[in-house]
Amino acid sequence: MASVVTAAAATTRVAPLLVKLPPRLASIGRGVCRRSFASGSGKQTALHDFHVKHGGKMVEFAGWSMPVQYSDLGVLASHEWTRTNASLFDVGHMLQTRWTGKDRTKFLESLVVADADGLPVGSSTLSLFTNKDGGIIDDTVINKQDENGFYIVSNAGCADKDLAHIRSHLAAFAGEVDVAVLDKSLVALQGPMAAGVVARLANEDLTGFKFMTGRHMKLGGIPVYISRCGYTGEDGFEVGNHEKAEELSTLLLKEEAVKMAGLAVRDSLRLEAGLCLYGHDIDDTTKPVEAGLTWTIGQRRRKEGGFLGADKILPQLQKGASIPKRRVGLIVSGAPARENAEIVALDGKPVGKVTSGSPSPVLKKNIAMAYVESGFHKQGTELQVMVRGKAQKTVVVKMPFVESKYYRG
Repeated sequence: MASVVTAAAATTRVAPLLVKLPPRLASIGRGVCRRSFASGSGKQTALHDFHVKHGGKMVEFAGWSMPVQYSDLGVLASHEWTRTNASLFDVGHMLQTRWTGKDRTKFLESLVVADADGLPVGSSTLSLFTNKDGGIIDDTVINKQDENGFYIVSNAGCADKDLAHIRSHLAAFAGEVDVAVLDKSLVALQGPMAAGVVARLANEDLTGFKFMTGRHMKLGGIPVYISRCGYTGEDGFEVGNHEKAEELSTLLLKEEAVKMAGLAVRDSLRLEAGLCLYGHDIDDTTKPVEAGLTWTIGQRRRKEGGFLGADKILPQLQKGASIPKRRVGLIVSGAPARENAEIVALDGKPVGKVTSGSPSPVLKKNIAMAYVESGFHKQGTELQVMVRGKAQKTVVVKMPFVESKYYRG
């Protein structure tokens, strides 16, 4: 664990971010997190050699060498496996930080929209780092790990940007705060069979272990910190133990229901779940209300403000407020509509653009996420999307596209 930012000094050791993906996955690596395409092997997680040993096809993503898929399952088969069994993802490339110091909550709440002070110990919440204009710098999961600090997981592709943002504001903050980057392994076990696997290995009843909570426990005798959350829409867990990363992964893979999964399937799963990919569905020009992420703003924070861009964001919460665009889900007839495809009204007027799109393996239909002008965002609204110069029918639908299976007790 290396302390990288404190109230007294601010330094960073995070390397430049590089991305190199095959063409069909290039859209995962593009965005406004200042990611760039370059050659080179990239940084390695603690499980890099483990991936190679198990048939992982390695690509560069956000400066890391990561598995895009595995030799034993194609992308479609892996997607279906996750929805019916359990898949193990390496998410050790994510930016993990630990925030401590007596003024940690005050400083954190100056940068995010969450009610961090009101978060119970052992609970997590999705939140947003915002800028002075109300745009989203990054989305992040905040976990009040114990009475002494927060454990925060942010996007790997935004690591440099996030740390620079934190560092710049901490330099001007009058208080006692330490933000340390954690060099820790992290895996995600996702799917309907995940809870059974964890319960069996921990020899514990998980009835009271609910979505967006975390705890210390042992899996097969290996001590871990485990949170019940994920990025697939399925019930699942994120599990951390750096010293025994391979031993833990081997233990999980001995379970008949568990197979390894890579970046490609993670993207199709999150799209079916209606979850945003930073740099595509949200960026530093997107306000929370426009993105349909109003729920991330704590009730106390709506009254008190106190976070960057509050003067731009909070007025949009008022009834009758002008909101120029809205994030919507679309079912697309014909060929899949990919990122940047133009959306037009039935009279031909341009009204928006697709931000993510692909076939849905579960629905057997083409789905997309997009931003459209307010007034065209209501469910059932018929529009057209331009694909290879041709207008195709599309309709606004409710998200998630596939029902989420989060365990809420």
